Parts: sequence; C-alpha cells; structure tokens
Amino acid sequence: MKSTTVLVLALLAAGIAPSAAGDEAYRAGVRKWRADREARLKADGGWLTVAGLFWLEEGPNRFGTDPAGKIVLPDGSTPARAGVFELKGDQVTVSVASGASGRIAGQPVSGPSAMQPDTSGSPDVLEMGTLSLSVIKRGDRYGIRLKDKNAAARKSFTSLKWFEIKEDYRVAARWVAYPEPKPVEVPNVLGQITPMPSPGYAEFTLAGKRVRLDGVLESPDAEELFFIFRDQTSGKETYGAGRFLYADLPKGGKVILDFNKAYSPPCAFTPYATCPLPPRQNRLPVRVEAGEMAYGKGH
Repeated sequence: MKSTTVLVLALLAAGIAPSAAGDEAYRAGVRKWRADREARLKADGGWLTVAGLFWLEEGPNRFGTDPAGKIVLPDGSTPARAGVFELKGDQVTVSVASGASGRIAGQPVSGPSAMQPDTSGSPDVLEMGTLSLSVIKRGDRYGIRLKDKNAAARKSFTSLKWFEIKEDYRVAARWVAYPEPKPVEVPNVLGQITPMPSPGYAEFTLAGKRVRLDGVLESPDAEELFFIFRDQTSGKETYGAGRFLYADLPKGGKVILDFNKAYSPPCAFTPYATCPLPPRQNRLPVRVEAGEMAYGKGH
C-alpha cells in the first residue's frame, strides 16, 4: 500500500491526473504480480524443476541411476542403487543405500524413514545433491515426484508471455452463495475426479454475455477462492486445458475477478504434474483475452 501511495504521489507531481495515476498504480501492481509469478516458476523447487513422476507399487521400489530400477534418476546424479522407497498400505518409507547421501529436513537418512505425502500439509522431502524426491498422493495412488535443479525445462526456459493489461478484465462479479458448500466434481489429468467444496459462484458479464464460474476452496481454512476455467482462447492463444485464477473471499455480495492475473497450470510446463481441469460449468463461451498466454507461442 505504501509503495502504491508513493507511486501515485510521484505521478501527481509529474502532472498526471488522479484517475491516470490510479490506472498506472494498478498496472504496476499487475506487472509486479506477473514478475513474481515467473520468479516462482524459475526458482529452486519451482515447477520448471519437476523432472519425473513415478507411481509406487506395493512393496519395495528401488531407485537410483540403474535403468533396471523402478525409479530411474538422471545419469551421474546418484549411485546406480541409491535406495528404496517402500509402500505398505498407506505408509511410505525410504531407505538410503550405503555410499549414497540423502537428507530429510537437514538430517542424514539411512533408513527406513517415514515420508509424509503432499496431502499431509507438511510433506517430507528427500534431498540428494541437486535432486529432491517427495511423496504425492492422488486418490488411492502414491507416487514419487522428482525435482532437479538442473532440469532441462529450467535451463531452456525463456520467459512468460502475457496479454496486454486491460482494466476491463478486472471484474466486480456478483457473488451467489450456496446455502451450504456444495461439492464440485473436479477432474484431473489422470482421469480421477476429486470433489472440492464450493461456497458459491461468481456471475458477471463478459463480451456482452452473462456467465458464471464456480469457485472452490482448496482447504477448510482457505483465505482465497480458486477458479479453474476454460474459455474460447484455450488451445489457441492460451494453454489448451484451461487456466487458474485466485480471488479474495467475497465481501458485500461481490467478488473481484482479475483475469489479468489468470495463469497457466503446471501441466503447461511439465508432463509430470497432476493438474486439476475445469469442471464442466466453468467452460466459458467467450474469449478471455487477459492473463497468461500459452508458453512457447511467439518465442
């Protein structure tokens, strides 16, 4: 807020009208948000470092650079036989072989050590040099997600591409709350369906059409609404499967949807993500020419 005030005062001092100052302050905020989005994508542990996904089988799952192992790591990153992940029911443990080096929360691991999955809220991460391995749970399936600071996708990344910022795409939508949160069936790229609680829907007008989007909550204590949507730019100017958008919780029967901050899901950058897809009711019959464009187009 302070930086925005300083910017407005500076623009006023330069003889720019208050409305124009407000417009520029808004645009500066969106540009910063976009820069932060790209920085997170490129960071250590960002989605560009995701280099593998291996579904576990019941019992031991050997990992290392040995191509005969269940989980094959990049050449030269670890010994051929670096250790074993073991799945027993809904429990995953890891053992690190003699001669290999692995740490969880900074502590050396030999084994067996329990690993909490991403659904626990505090997942354990096995660090091995430039690699990190963690457990994900999708439905009744458990897998190992591999991240590599030297991943090819990270090294070859150029930059994100965006539509021009247009204030018309910052929409004050009417919020229609359900009497009780309603489960919305959200599909994912694995073909699974996950019910997510929706407290209501946003109703607004775009391109002369009255449309609506169901918002969902990612956790019981979520402080934002999550919208997964597809529109008539999907598969053309924007990522084919759809885009994500977050918004503050509604106030006074309104929710602000800023499509200038709509962005592509992780699946746009790695084949090893398990992205949710737009529910049927969130497929808009209009073009949303705002936010992040498809990566690679025009680069």
